[in-house]
Amino acid sequence: MDSSTELFSEMDARSREVFQRVVESYLSSGEPMGSNTLTQQMTKSVSAATIRNVMKDLELLGLLDSPHTSAGRQPTELGLRMFVDGILEIGEPDAAAQRKISATMDENDSITGMLDRMSSALSGLTRGASLVLAPKKASSIKHIELVSLATDRALVVLVFANGEVENRVFRPPLGQTPSQMREAVNFLNVIGQGRTLQELKSSISTEIQKHRSELDVLTAGLVQAGVAVMQDAGGDNERLIVRGRSNLLETAGTAEDLERVRVLFDDLERKRDIAEFLQLTDEGEGVRIFIGAENKLFSLSGSSLVVSPYMNADQKVVGAIGVIGPTRLNYGRIVPIVNYTAQMVGRVLSDRG
Repeated sequence: MDSSTELFSEMDARSREVFQRVVESYLSSGEPMGSNTLTQQMTKSVSAATIRNVMKDLELLGLLDSPHTSAGRQPTELGLRMFVDGILEIGEPDAAAQRKISATMDENDSITGMLDRMSSALSGLTRGASLVLAPKKASSIKHIELVSLATDRALVVLVFANGEVENRVFRPPLGQTPSQMREAVNFLNVIGQGRTLQELKSSISTEIQKHRSELDVLTAGLVQAGVAVMQDAGGDNERLIVRGRSNLLETAGTAEDLERVRVLFDDLERKRDIAEFLQLTDEGEGVRIFIGAENKLFSLSGSSLVVSPYMNADQKVVGAIGVIGPTRLNYGRIVPIVNYTAQMVGRVLSDRG
């Protein structure tokens, strides 16, 4: 039991109710709650003076604070953490949200295309910015083709088992003939089919050496030139898809909020520490919630991040899906949507092998 959950368990019923009502009101409106308003909502009749005393105690515990001396109270980041861990009830996303996410999962589309559409749907459903870390293309090679474009230009076409296609223009060795091009294609398909691109790159020199009696110098050079240009194909670097930035601007009510959003945009544009975005999910399965300063990627912006990993057919974490927004995110609605979306993506990847 962490400290915030332990603190919640030690609170009496009245303190819990005051705390819960203040947090739920804040998450709904973004505004602090005053004692007079709260008095009218309590389950049992209680005076405004008593409510103020309870609020003061909660403030001393670091769970509530007041933006102005005369204002009501709103939760601190510690308070939000305690609410998420001790009070928030997580259900299933509503049927409409499930249908909207499921509609983006086109079995015939590329993984990148599917994730692009899903990311847009996710930002629309949550009214936050969606972050999707697309997987590295670890899919095996299905077919390789070399196409001569001119005497000094050729095209390598890579078809992956998951349906992705990559094209790259490269400079072939001078003097190569159509027959050498065909021989190079046959050789690449024999040694490359069923391997990942990384596996092919790491073994190509050994394979050429092993079959040197079968390949003339120009054909071997053509094979090496084709493989060399594949360096950027297959996406060795993760790709961060961000949608819904405008949603963050809509929730920024003050100059301070706007500055936080600007800092967040800068971080997203630089795609800083993308690898860490995936690592956030490695410490546990399922959805994780990072509130304000807990969010080590975007802590300067004071944002909250709800993130979940998704897995391939081998149950290996290959990407992550998240929603980022102000700390007053509607966690009860967003967490199930993020979880459902990650499960759907994992199912599609597993079906494709």
